[in-house]
Amino acid sequence: MPKTAPFEEHTDRYEGWFEAHDAAYQSEIEALERLVPSPGYGIEIGVGSARFAEPLGLSVGIDPTEAMLEYARERGIDTVRGVAEALPFADDSFETALIVTTICFVDDIPQTLAEADRVLEPSGRLVIGYIDKDSPVGQRYQETKDENPFYRDATFVSTDELLTALEAAGFTEFEFVQTIYHWLDEIDGPEPIEEGYGDGSFVGIKATR
Repeated sequence: MPKTAPFEEHTDRYEGWFEAHDAAYQSEIEALERLVPSPGYGIEIGVGSARFAEPLGLSVGIDPTEAMLEYARERGIDTVRGVAEALPFADDSFETALIVTTICFVDDIPQTLAEADRVLEPSGRLVIGYIDKDSPVGQRYQETKDENPFYRDATFVSTDELLTALEAAGFTEFEFVQTIYHWLDEIDGPEPIEEGYGDGSFVGIKATR
């Protein structure tokens, strides 16, 4: 079964997660806004249903899952069906490239980062948001991944692993934010947004050259 199958089959369940965990979702949005307050002409790679692209002001979204792209189009995103490892865009096309949670679902992280680097302008920025493998939420997700159709085939990454891959892809400057300090079902209000990483389970990285 391809990794995209659960997203085609359980789109409503995916959307329902955001509604059930709105406080956590809003905290993640606020954290990423600190890294992309003004994205310019931007793309979200693995846009899904545009739960992040729309509020963060990105114009374009690419995803392999047609059911998700239908939601993204309804949210005003210019959508393209495709995969992160082979972006159908010219070099230097975007000022911002955003990847949220998708990094744990791609088949080839180095190729994904190389493609993001290619389609970014020289002064552009790549922003990645993800659940850190070494965090409390990341550890629980890994322990229970077989029970979740979305995470069953996910490969979680740590911040240190991602930094190594980003440096190999040519990125040299990094800025970090973190949030989500409790288990998701226990969050009923905004979580703190802090600089750095290592404490919060959700980490955002802005990478530039």
